[in-house]
Amino acid sequence: MYNIIGFDMSQHFLLSPAAKTLSLVKVMRMSDEEARAAFRKIRWTETDGEPVCPECGGLDAYNLKTRQVYKCKACHKQFSITSGTIFASRKLAVRDILAAIAVFINGAKGYSALHLSRDLSVDYKTAFVMLHKVREAIKLARDEGALAGRWSGKRQSVIVARETNGRTITHVASTEAAGVAFVAANVKHGSTVHADEASHWDKLAAYFPIKRINHAEAYSKDGACTNAAESFFSRLRRAEIGIHHRIAGQYLDAYAVEMAWREDCRREANGNQYAVVVSAVAAAPKSEKLCGYWQRRA
Repeated sequence: MYNIIGFDMSQHFLLSPAAKTLSLVKVMRMSDEEARAAFRKIRWTETDGEPVCPECGGLDAYNLKTRQVYKCKACHKQFSITSGTIFASRKLAVRDILAAIAVFINGAKGYSALHLSRDLSVDYKTAFVMLHKVREAIKLARDEGALAGRWSGKRQSVIVARETNGRTITHVASTEAAGVAFVAANVKHGSTVHADEASHWDKLAAYFPIKRINHAEAYSKDGACTNAAESFFSRLRRAEIGIHHRIAGQYLDAYAVEMAWREDCRREANGNQYAVVVSAVAAAPKSEKLCGYWQRRA
């Protein structure tokens, strides 16, 4: 008897030309004014980059000669191109922020603050807060509406819901059983749910048609599997072990959201991913949690 094993030698998407439309070199070669112009057009798309006062919404502002800020003629408030965004009160040049986002995108399995601090020659604390602000912007930008289709559950403190050929959403809970309420609230009723045989998932039968899989017997059986959830957790574990080495519990939600986004965008060109994240950063409001992060813990 022969065991025949076939190997798929097709090129991985990340190695294909379609995956590489973003060049860090081009970002770093931008002048400061070019970087500012690019950010203005992303932040103020509706006015083609012309400044809009974050205080009153006024469209008539002028540049101050002494500093790189604007002054609104309506309310007389001064503001910069990042005022009112998640990078308000920044000290880094806009080009450095765009470069940080570019290297974050190109880290297919994640990107550590230590690595960024070396790449941009900035303090570790600066890199740490910068990356967490990017993660917060991603979370705010993601639509968290109800999922339809098939849902997969995994027995972890991180609960993940993955729509068939759709989106991934996550929830961090102290117990596995807390995932029942999360699924009931976020998965569209009528969807078919796939879960393992942990007893707390029994309660899902009151809300959804449910298929169960016993992993001691098989990964997939009679049309039931949680492979989509397993794929997400594999990515999260690789990021923790290989990139970050340790993820503190208070930040677990931020990393889970990042990995969910990376999983959903794994076949998007890095240039498209970059555009999405820069737009998210430009739209995200000032972070109450991260503004003055290290000073409050001094």
